[in-house]
Amino acid sequence: MVQLPGVNQPTVSTDTARLATSDNLDKAGAQFESLFVGMMLKSMRSARLSDSLFESKALDQFRDMQDQQTAKAMAAHAPLGIGKAMTDFLAKSAAAGEAGAGTPPAPANGLTA
Repeated sequence: MVQLPGVNQPTVSTDTARLATSDNLDKAGAQFESLFVGMMLKSMRSARLSDSLFESKALDQFRDMQDQQTAKAMAAHAPLGIGKAMTDFLAKSAAAGEAGAGTPPAPANGLTA
């Protein structure tokens, strides 16, 4: 990588303590749910049964923006539960990772050392 004088290079934070908070997990779950619902709406829109008289790129773009907002509203007010399932899974795996950090892993073949 070439370093240019006078140009600030972006830095990446290695502090991951904030990622384990329940508020961040809940926010990530809601965003995942919104993304999933948006993909579902987009897939449903792509399965057109007939062509409309008034099709255009502008109408498609407006419909995509409307679907994004609908997906956010659906995820916030009537969630499907996918985001909650992801949040629960991440919370359990984080708790298991913290609990298992002090003990050595069990042998894969079931034998004890």
